[in-house]
Amino acid sequence: MTFAALQPLADRAAFFAALRQDALTTAVDALGEHRWDADMAAGTLTFSAIANPAHQLVTRPHLIATIAPGPRSLLWAWAHPQGDPQGIAAQLREYGAQYELTDLTQSELAFPENTGTDLEAWISDTAHQIGTIAVEITDRSPYYSAPIGGGTRAVFLLDAPIPSTTVATAVASAPRILSGLNLSDARSSVWDAARLAGWQLQWTDAEFTGATVSDSTGSATFRFDEQARITGIEGSLGS
Repeated sequence: MTFAALQPLADRAAFFAALRQDALTTAVDALGEHRWDADMAAGTLTFSAIANPAHQLVTRPHLIATIAPGPRSLLWAWAHPQGDPQGIAAQLREYGAQYELTDLTQSELAFPENTGTDLEAWISDTAHQIGTIAVEITDRSPYYSAPIGGGTRAVFLLDAPIPSTTVATAVASAPRILSGLNLSDARSSVWDAARLAGWQLQWTDAEFTGATVSDSTGSATFRFDEQARITGIEGSLGS
């Protein structure tokens, strides 16, 4: 179990965040075997091809949090010695204050007791939870979970030169992406994806059994069952 009080935020943004992570993975995989380097003074996080270091994807990172096994705690970037108290991560603190989510307003969170026997896996899962929450609150994406030594992970939001997520690209990748997601409320996740991506959304009926999303690339209707699970996607896309 990751941070339980924050999970509803991660659940709501899960579909959109997965779409954005897929776009980042596609861009980085195009480099072939690669490495990443962060230069906080220059304000860059760069992915570079091993075979040709000049082949790069340069992004601007915004530190959100670090998650460390030593102190067994998460430290929000606005309280981090290398963070910015008024930076992007401060939006999470402000959101927590507005909605009384103390996990977002405390500078440091102790790990829960039930992290399981594989702490490395728990930290990795939690980094993805925090990244997804940051996407939800800030409207920025994608995020990157970076191992920074000693089992610690840093979570960054990235300003990255990757394509925006359109209805057409979402429809093309949705079957593959959804097969690996366990959405607690797919209806809410589709609604939130439309909000974050800037698509138009209309419910098909008063029972919310379908949602039609559209943008300049076309439209698609997501169908839901009585448990808010996606049962089908029907697309009408431009050429």
